[in-house]
Amino acid sequence: MSTWSLRVGAVLVTLSIFLAWQAVTAIGLVRPIFLPSPSSTFVNLWRGLTGGNLLNLTFSTLERMIYGWMLASLGGILLGAVIGLSPRTRYWLTPMLELLRPLPASTLLPVGIALFGLHPSMLLGIIAFGAIWPVLLPTIHGFSAIEPRLREVARNLGIGPLAFAIKFGLPNALPDVISGMRLSLTACLIITVVGEMITAQQGLGSTIMLAARSFRSTDLYAGIILLGVVGAINNGLLGAIERALLPWRTAQGRACKLLEGKLDEQNDHL
Repeated sequence: MSTWSLRVGAVLVTLSIFLAWQAVTAIGLVRPIFLPSPSSTFVNLWRGLTGGNLLNLTFSTLERMIYGWMLASLGGILLGAVIGLSPRTRYWLTPMLELLRPLPASTLLPVGIALFGLHPSMLLGIIAFGAIWPVLLPTIHGFSAIEPRLREVARNLGIGPLAFAIKFGLPNALPDVISGMRLSLTACLIITVVGEMITAQQGLGSTIMLAARSFRSTDLYAGIILLGVVGAINNGLLGAIERALLPWRTAQGRACKLLEGKLDEQNDHL
């Protein structure tokens, strides 16, 4: 099956969902106060973006999300490189990492509020903590999976630890790091929205929460759709960056698809 047919199928499925939504609201199966029609939702979304403050609220959420993602990515790469290259450090820190990793970031928000108050940097730290794990764990795996012979060659050539991490470790871990950064950005968006809902800081999260509490269903669903669009754009941009930085993975994927197509043709002949 070609890529274009898959894309057309995805678009048709999305349109069918919105048509089913329109049919449900037109028939009156659900009251408009709980489920508005998609047409009224998109009209309200357009008005909020062009004439209201919805665009500024979106920028506030995006700014908080990007800063948290940058902190999580930087901390995950640096800490993951140190842990991955040092078996002793990995042995010492593994119990603590396994203790902290399952903790949901939202559960730390009350602790952060109690210790630091409703300060923007507090929420930024919570976002970075919750989004660091998708970067940290793949980075540890990438740096720890270096061929032992490369370590011996680097040691014989007099290459220092920093140079070894940059010239040997980073290229080996880069595919895992970029994949982790994509997951981290999604986690940042989720934690940012939840944090804004709990702390009532300016952004899409608090706007959606206020709309739900006041039964403004068109504002509620407009905010949810806007968040979905933001997430899709983020994933698309990072996917393009990944293809640019790792062109061999794209070529490998195309070769696999070509091989699958030839195998399907042979099976059809048989």
